[in-house]
Amino acid sequence: MEITLDMPEGVQISKEGDTLNVTGPKGIARRVFRHPRVALDVSDKITISTSSKARKDKAVMGTWVAHMKNLLIGVENGYEYKMKIIFTHFPMIVKFENNIVTIANFMGEKGTRTARVVGDTEVKVEKEYITLSGPAKEDVSQSAANIEQACRKKKKDLRVFHDGIYIASKG
Repeated sequence: MEITLDMPEGVQISKEGDTLNVTGPKGIARRVFRHPRVALDVSDKITISTSSKARKDKAVMGTWVAHMKNLLIGVENGYEYKMKIIFTHFPMIVKFENNIVTIANFMGEKGTRTARVVGDTEVKVEKEYITLSGPAKEDVSQSAANIEQACRKKKKDLRVFHDGIYIASKG
């Protein structure tokens, strides 16, 4: 079985071992594709193939196609997540430096909370919104999840305490 994907104009793909590097106008995205029975070939087209008839190997091929499409969309258009900072009584102070988002005064706490930003994700903090953007969907979404989890409330009623940083839109 074989699946072929066309490469869009302005996108360059190179393969180094099991790592696939995709370069486009929005940046570089990398992903490791490794499986004992599924092969990935890059020339003027991307070819994913297997000689196995097993259902699991065909499922791996479908997963790889989805990852390829995400990489191609990311380097052409990029991914952007908008997060909203919500607080009731105690205003949060959110800063970004050295790939770490620092959240101070969360629900009146004395200490600070931190969240790690993954990969080449760009972060902009503007008043009540945080904008995350980058060429790799996994990096941008994991960074958003890290920020959201940094504001997790323990032993509080979530229906009453709405403070936190939440994903408002994806695109």
